[in-house]
Amino acid sequence: MESRVVPLPTLDQLRQFVRERLCEVDRLDPSQTHLRQAIVRRGGRPCGLFFQLQGQQLLRTYAVWAGDEHRILFYDSKGERYDDLRLSDAPDPAKLGERAAA
Repeated sequence: MESRVVPLPTLDQLRQFVRERLCEVDRLDPSQTHLRQAIVRRGGRPCGLFFQLQGQQLLRTYAVWAGDEHRILFYDSKGERYDDLRLSDAPDPAKLGERAAA
């Protein structure tokens, strides 16, 4: 699996990209899906985000933004990784607050 490199400098751009990529794989309409997210912490400090997309018929796919590693890992509904992106520009994971987990 070859990593692509993309710039996603803001949290909003990161969320939008993750939503679209998760929907693309299962051919879901982004406006008809619900994207949940939670802050990932390591040693008590924020280091990234966990995303879960809920589609029709209880379909769930996942992505993890590993902020310290400048990567986004994408997983299908079986838990198998199908994509791995590198970020050339990304938000600072240390600045994730409780608002980011909304």
